[in-house]
Amino acid sequence: MKLVLATHNAHKVEELRRILASRLDGIELVGYDGPEPVEDGDSFEANALIKARAASEHTGLPAIADDSGIAVDALDGAPGIHSARYAGTRSDEDNRALLLSNLEGVEERSARFVCAAALVVPPPVGAVGPDGPPEAAEGFEHVETGVWPGTVLLSAAGDGGFGYDPIFRPAGSAVSAAELTPDQKNAVSHRAVAFGALMPVVRERLLGEQAS
Repeated sequence: MKLVLATHNAHKVEELRRILASRLDGIELVGYDGPEPVEDGDSFEANALIKARAASEHTGLPAIADDSGIAVDALDGAPGIHSARYAGTRSDEDNRALLLSNLEGVEERSARFVCAAALVVPPPVGAVGPDGPPEAAEGFEHVETGVWPGTVLLSAAGDGGFGYDPIFRPAGSAVSAAELTPDQKNAVSHRAVAFGALMPVVRERLLGEQAS
C-alpha cells in the first residue's frame, strides 16, 4: 500500500520519515513532485486538507500532509498560518528576524508550535456503481492537531532543526528546539503529536487495522 507525503519541503520530508519510520510497516511512504496548490484556507486544518487533497487527486493515491507554524500570544496568534511566508521571502532566516523584531521590548513571549496533519483517501476507482453508497464515492478525510507550547527566545540558539526552531524554547526545556537532537525533538514536537494521532487512522483505513 502506497501513501503519498504531500510536501516539497525537504526538511519536513526528512523529519516525517523519522517520526513515522516505526509506524509504517506495510505502508510505503512515497514522495510528491506534483503541483503545489494555493493554500488559501483560514486555519492549519484547512490548509493541511488542501495539500492532501491536491496530492491525492494528482496521484490517485491516499495522501498525508501537514500545515504548521508558530503562534505567538503577544502578536494575537501571528504569524500562525502565515508562518512560512511571514517575511514575504520564504526564508527561514528572514522569518525569524521579522518575528524577533516584532517582539522587541516585549516581555511576555509565550508561543506554541501548531501542526495539523491530514489524511485524504480517494474513493476506489470503479468500485461504486450508480446505485452505490454515496459515502463510498466521497472518499475519506481526517485531520489531527498537535500543539507544542513554549516561548520565543531573545535571539537564535542552535543550528539544528529548521524554520523557527532556533528561536523557540519548548516548555520545560533549557535549550531551543534547534539544540535538541532529532530524536528528542521528534518524540515531543507538534508534528510528532499530530502524526502520532493520525497514524492509527491511516493504518485502519489503508490496512484494515482496528484503531485501539
